[in-house]
Amino acid sequence: MAQKRINLALQGGGAHGAFTWGVLDRLLDDDRIEVAAISGTSAGALNGAAFKSGWVENGRDGARANLDTLWEHMGAVQDMRMPAWMAGTLPLPGIMNAALENSIPFTMADTMSRLVSPYAYGPFYSNPLMRIVDTFQYDKVCANQGPVLSVGATNVHTGKIKIFTGDEIGTDSLLASACLPTLFQAVEIDGVAYWDGGYTGNPALFPLFDASLPSDIVVVNINPLVRDEIPRSPQDIQNRINEISFNSSLLRELRAINFVHRLLDAGSVNDDAMKRVFVHMISDDTLMRDLSVATKLVPTPYLLGQLKQAGRNSASTFLDAHFDDLNNQGTTDLETMFG
Repeated sequence: MAQKRINLALQGGGAHGAFTWGVLDRLLDDDRIEVAAISGTSAGALNGAAFKSGWVENGRDGARANLDTLWEHMGAVQDMRMPAWMAGTLPLPGIMNAALENSIPFTMADTMSRLVSPYAYGPFYSNPLMRIVDTFQYDKVCANQGPVLSVGATNVHTGKIKIFTGDEIGTDSLLASACLPTLFQAVEIDGVAYWDGGYTGNPALFPLFDASLPSDIVVVNINPLVRDEIPRSPQDIQNRINEISFNSSLLRELRAINFVHRLLDAGSVNDDAMKRVFVHMISDDTLMRDLSVATKLVPTPYLLGQLKQAGRNSASTFLDAHFDDLNNQGTTDLETMFG
């Protein structure tokens, strides 16, 4: 059977990026799938870099090993801004989320992030992700072989998205892509300051529109698009604001894709003028609605393991239902989403 070539669009979301780890781990099990390109933001950028460098080094086995190493390191992060003090045996991620939100240590760390600028640390400031992204093999991350990798960050000065590709990808660009401004100092690259890419592209889809790439974009979505309940507690309100903010750029691009589809269907533009994109989504909104900003900032081994397994399960469900649709048609109903 011919391989199905796809592009991956990997959202950011802190520790929730372990869900994407599980999705990628499951896709690597299936040699019918070839990943042609990856666009990632924040945790999605780290996942993409680990996947690509491992793939270049040792194919599927290398990609899987690199992802495992990345998340082992993430689970070991110990930092006041990303407190990993609560590893253990809680039975459900939702229970863990509630315990974290109401715990004194997390409440103190959250309050501190709102009242104290990351610039107040002076010479004692350090980015806890530095020691992780410094371990990446950038000759392989930036190699011409393997999936084409794009990493998004937000230009602090202009508010515009910046896409790093090829040799532009390094420690600084990955740190920039994951730079939450309430926690970390802006990352300067060539005199320009950058914040988290989620504000302007979570993830950016347009790098995947290149004519040389396949038409299928599989979005690994870790921020719930819909919540039926009205948030009422301060934590729930802040969490929903965060989700809406980090989904807004993705929704804008999906709306643009839907508009292009309508033009193509109506014959208003030629197929040669615009590319028809097949959009797919892998997600577990039921699980993610039980989580919040608290669990995004707390990469405990227990939570990461639960998220990884959820990602594997969701990817298996997607492949069982939609493998034959790949390279043939989209499986996300954009018309209903934006109708």
